[in-house]
Amino acid sequence: MSFQDAIEVLGRVIDASGVMAIVLGAIIASVYALARLLHRDKNVYRSYRSFLGRSILLGLELLVAADIIRTVAITPTLASVAVLAGIVLIRTFLSFSLELEITGRWPWQKPKDAPALGDKE
Repeated sequence: MSFQDAIEVLGRVIDASGVMAIVLGAIIASVYALARLLHRDKNVYRSYRSFLGRSILLGLELLVAADIIRTVAITPTLASVAVLAGIVLIRTFLSFSLELEITGRWPWQKPKDAPALGDKE
């Protein structure tokens, strides 16, 4: 097996891991939400969206990693790098949007209860 073949297999394994993270996350989130519905818990929808969103974020990160590995390791051309840049841009936008939906803040914003830089606890 050549180096390029090994990198292609690694990229596919990471791709599959990303898809599995999304699929398993959706299944687990759905089962958990159904169990909470049966127990008549409150905020089922919010926790379901949060769990599902985190699963999608993890899957997107793995898919981006696989794209980067394949594009950089296997004879990068200007066209393949441009396609990768587009894919990463779209997935990054999706990740930021999901983070905003889940936490109510952008990824670069600190949590409301976190101490400010330089504050003593």
